[in-house]
Amino acid sequence: MATSLRIASVNTNGVRASYRKGMGEWLNARGVDILALQEVRASTADLEGLLGPEWNILHDAATAKGRAGVALASRGSAHLHRVALGADDFDSAGRWLEADYEVGGRLITVVSTYVHSGEVDTPKQVEKYKFLDAMTARMPELMAHNDLAVIVGDLNVGHRELDIKNWRGNRKNAGFLPQERAYFDRFFGPAGVTVEGVDGTTGTGLGWVDVGRVAAGEVEGPYTWWSQRGQAFDTNTGWRLDYHVATPKLAAAARNYTVDRAATHDQRWSDHAPVVVDYEV
Repeated sequence: MATSLRIASVNTNGVRASYRKGMGEWLNARGVDILALQEVRASTADLEGLLGPEWNILHDAATAKGRAGVALASRGSAHLHRVALGADDFDSAGRWLEADYEVGGRLITVVSTYVHSGEVDTPKQVEKYKFLDAMTARMPELMAHNDLAVIVGDLNVGHRELDIKNWRGNRKNAGFLPQERAYFDRFFGPAGVTVEGVDGTTGTGLGWVDVGRVAAGEVEGPYTWWSQRGQAFDTNTGWRLDYHVATPKLAAAARNYTVDRAATHDQRWSDHAPVVVDYEV
């Protein structure tokens, strides 16, 4: 008999600020089993105080105080968690947190990740590519570790033209650069098959599944981030930056993919919307 597991992911843009604006009310009403957070920008004690004693919290803070930070909160405890990503000299602190959970007698691996936003022709973009390289190396290991795994979070790349409203005007901007998008061509390409990226490079497909795109189909969006400037939210001029990236076996169990977009601009508690998926495992 299948067990339903509801996983929600959201970039809070500062969890304390999000709670002041209504995140707690959303969480209390949503029936979430595992909550993945990005851009926590708070201490573990802050998280424990906000979420309450019913949640088991894993938190990897950024090296620089008040920056980044990822967390996983669950109703049950995790068997094992890991935070290291990439080479020893690479600072992935606050950006990658893995945990194994027992669900219905099976282990489910969940990763909360926050990819660098990047900035063209700056060290920030170099760090972003280092992180994407580290992900590319880790993802086959994850799949070998567990065929029921999902990477969720703010990946800070719109993979396809469908994933960003104003894609023509952003082709030379971080978040929609062909070189960035080519990583995602490989993430979602058939496992072991040579894949040509949108930038013309080739690489080996990793065989993971973009749960959101499969659920939505070939339509624009659904977007998960809108700039705080201007009328971006009101006109739905957004980007799909927040993903559930699952192994094929877990992706086949995905149901009820939902982007919890606020009804109005005033009701937003982050510039990102939560992405919620039920997995029948």
